[in-house]
Amino acid sequence: MNEKKLLPKKTGDLSDWYTTVIQLAELADYGPSKGSMIIRPYGYAIWELAQAALDERFKAYGIQNAYFPLLIPMSFIQKEKSHVEGFAPELAVVTHGGGEKLEEALFVRPTSETVINDSFSKWVQSWRDLPMQLNQWCSVVRWEKRTMPFLRTSEFLWQEGHTIHATHQEAQATQKWAMDTYQDVYENFYALYGMRGNKSASERFAGADDTLTMEHLMPSGKALQSSTSHDLGQNFAKAFETKFQNKDGEESYVWQTSWGLSTRSIGGLILAHGDDNGLRLPPKLAPVQVIIIPVVPEGELKDYAHTLAQELRTKGARVQVDDRDDERMGFKINKWEVKGVPLRIEIGKREVEGGQVTVVRRWDGQKDSISRDEFVQGIQARLDDIQHMMFEGSKKLTQERTRKAANYDEFKQLMAQSDKGFIEVCWNDDPEVEAKIKLDTKATSRCRIGDGEGIDFYTGKPAKGTWIFARSY
Repeated sequence: MNEKKLLPKKTGDLSDWYTTVIQLAELADYGPSKGSMIIRPYGYAIWELAQAALDERFKAYGIQNAYFPLLIPMSFIQKEKSHVEGFAPELAVVTHGGGEKLEEALFVRPTSETVINDSFSKWVQSWRDLPMQLNQWCSVVRWEKRTMPFLRTSEFLWQEGHTIHATHQEAQATQKWAMDTYQDVYENFYALYGMRGNKSASERFAGADDTLTMEHLMPSGKALQSSTSHDLGQNFAKAFETKFQNKDGEESYVWQTSWGLSTRSIGGLILAHGDDNGLRLPPKLAPVQVIIIPVVPEGELKDYAHTLAQELRTKGARVQVDDRDDERMGFKINKWEVKGVPLRIEIGKREVEGGQVTVVRRWDGQKDSISRDEFVQGIQARLDDIQHMMFEGSKKLTQERTRKAANYDEFKQLMAQSDKGFIEVCWNDDPEVEAKIKLDTKATSRCRIGDGEGIDFYTGKPAKGTWIFARSY
């Protein structure tokens, strides 16, 4: 990403547009090792805003932040059979340290169920110690064969929540709460409308009894798994002997959940909202919500711009003035369009003399001239309107490109269309059938969205369950 180039059309080569816009908007750069990514300040600021929204909600529920080791003994992951089978192909393993071969190899954290359970088993004694509800903000490593910035990298940032409970009902309630929280943040911060439901037997998290997922449809017609929340049952508790004395004085295994959302969500944000001119950021996640550009970056125009910026900051807006003297006005406008700033203010002599502002909305290009005082007083309402319009745009795309298939022939026809998207079917969750569908069409089940009864679209037999299928990133 070191050489800048012109931004291609999003409607042309989507992959080229995606990697180029990340470069031009200064979101990220490639790291020195294969599949790694450097998140630049502008990209990291988006993550910080999402992180703050999530962290506030976690703490309100009683979740406490903690931190666990990056390097985990190999014997830990081997304790839970399905977990090791699920993660073995992606593990990065450390075999030497200090110039010597280690007595036991260490794997670099792909997720932390094992190391956290080791601690849980030491910390919990009685029902009075429960629930234990922890979260950590960290990076994880998964050795991906095909990588793309934000969407799929060998190392990425995320949060991972881990809780243990005295009853299965409490654990299931927390699993649902976590997904409620993700849906809230996606809808109200990312401005993304998604499909939510249970993963199939072959798609659920390795070591979980049940996985809830949030799936977002991208303009390409592919689905992005944006966050997951797992009911781990007592699988890890039994592997790590995580027990407690219940109220009846009997020894019992804990019930457990884990859940996570990562910087992959920024990739979804870029793909879902961007256009041929670059990013379009929802105001709540925009590092800069208002950019002010004086036509001449000096004198009264510059003073007017900085005074306006300060007035907007007192109203809670994130504002920046671009008064560089080595860039032309047209270049600056293009630069901030690519960065996706929700509102652009242009200040010329006419605006200064009339106490006006010329404001351009990035979402749809609408341009208005209004009084400075009116703009300042209404800034939050204006940003809220953009946030709402962007969510409605995401919702409209998803609903328009969610279609139903009664049988497998219809399914394949829909999947072969250029404007493919979500396909709603009635289906009995069957791993063998899903493997055949994936081989035929490259599509997989994304989630079960209901319990409706009907005819299985693949076998023609009676079925109970409404599912969404799609190709995925």
